Amino acid sequence: MEFEESGIGEECGVFGCVAAGEWPTQLEVGQILTLGLVALQHRGQESAGIVTSTGANPPTYTTLKGMGLVNTAFKPEDLAKLRNVNLGIGHTRYSTTGISELQNCQPFVVDTLHGKIAVAHNGELVNASALRKKVMRHGVGLSTSSDSELITQLLALTPPMEELDTPDWVARIKNLMTETPTSYSLLVMYKDVIYAVRDPYGNRPLSIGRLVPISKLHSSGAGETDTEGWVVSSESCSFQSIGAKYYREVQPGEIVQISKNGLKTLSVVPRPEGDPPAFCIFEYVYFARPDSIFEGQMVYTVRQRCGRELAIEAPTDADVVSTVPESATPAALGYAKQSGLPYVEVLCKNRYVGRTFIQPNTRLRQLGVAKKFGALTDNFAGKRVVLIDDSIVRGNTISPIIKLLKEAGATEVKCF
Repeated sequence: MEFEESGIGEECGVFGCVAAGEWPTQLEVGQILTLGLVALQHRGQESAGIVTSTGANPPTYTTLKGMGLVNTAFKPEDLAKLRNVNLGIGHTRYSTTGISELQNCQPFVVDTLHGKIAVAHNGELVNASALRKKVMRHGVGLSTSSDSELITQLLALTPPMEELDTPDWVARIKNLMTETPTSYSLLVMYKDVIYAVRDPYGNRPLSIGRLVPISKLHSSGAGETDTEGWVVSSESCSFQSIGAKYYREVQPGEIVQISKNGLKTLSVVPRPEGDPPAFCIFEYVYFARPDSIFEGQMVYTVRQRCGRELAIEAPTDADVVSTVPESATPAALGYAKQSGLPYVEVLCKNRYVGRTFIQPNTRLRQLGVAKKFGALTDNFAGKRVVLIDDSIVRGNTISPIIKLLKEAGATEVKCF
C-alpha cells in the first residue's frame, strides 16, 4: 500500500480530564493529563501541550507547550503549575497540516465573545482550504497553518441561531459540524465543562473512561458514587495507567458534555441520509495501540484475525513467518497459525528510535530505518521468510528491511 499522495497523516492524540464532585478537587488532574498523553505518545512525537482550568467564573487557564516527547516537552517546574486545577485537556501532535514548530502545538486557546475556550483536535478537515477563506472573509486572521486553529476560530464565530449574550455551545459545535463533515475528534473546554465531539462519520476515535478508586479498578463493585472523575481519550489504552475504567465510546456525531456532575449527551448530528459510518481502518491496522478498544473489539484481536484472513487469501510456500515489529506482530501470529508455519522473530528492534512514519521528513525517516532494526540471523539463515508488515506507508522502510534480511542469509523474503 502506497499512501504517499493520499494525505494519510491524521494521527494525533487528545486527552481530557474533569474531576467529579466538589471543587477544588483532591484529584491530581495535571498529573492524570500528563500520564494520559504519555500513553498516547505513539500517536505523535513532535509536540505536546496541556491547558488546565480552575473552572471558576471567570476561569484561570494554565498552558504548557513544548516540542518533542511528553517527558521532554514539560519540565518538572512547569508541571508544578498544573496543581490545584479541576479540569483540563491535552494533545500530542503528529503534523498533518502545518509545519512542525511550537506555534502549531495544541491545545489552542482563544478569546470569544463569552470568554476563553481551549480546543484540542485529532483529524484533518476535508475542506480546510475553503474554510480558511471563509473565516478570513469574516475578518479573522489565522496565525498558524493548522486545521486546529481553524476549528477554534470557527467555534469562536457567533452562529445565526445564538441569542445575544447567551453562549450556545451546542449551536456553535453543530454549526462547525455543518461547515465540515469530517474528520475530527474534538475536545472543547469552556469554563467548567469539556465538550467531547466526534464527527458524524466517526472517522477518528474517541473514548470515555471513569476514574475510580484504585482498590475498585479491577472489580465490578465500583458504582457511580465511586466516580472520582471522567477522562476522554483518543484511545482507551490510556485508561488503565491512570486508574480509569473504560466506559464507552463517543458515538459518531455525538456532542457529550463532561462536567463535575457527570456525562450528558447534548445532541447527535446525523450523517447525510444513506451515508455509512467511515471509521478509519488505519486505526486497526497501524495507528492504535493493540490494547485499545474500538467498536467493542480489541485492536490486537482484529489484527490477528486480519493475519488469519491474509493466510487464507494469500497462501505461499515458505519456511517461517515473521513480522516487522511491533504493530504487525498480531497479524503475523494470525498468519502463522492459519498457515501452519512456525512464527519466529527475524528483526531486533531498537526501542529508543521513534516511529519512522511519524518523523516529518524523508531524510529523518530513512535514517530511522537504518538505526531501527538488527537481524536475528540464527532464526532465518537459509530459509524462506514470509514477512508481515502493516507499515508500508511511503515505501521508504520495507526495501531496506528486505535487503537487510537477504544480506543476513534469508534465501527469499515475501512481504505482505
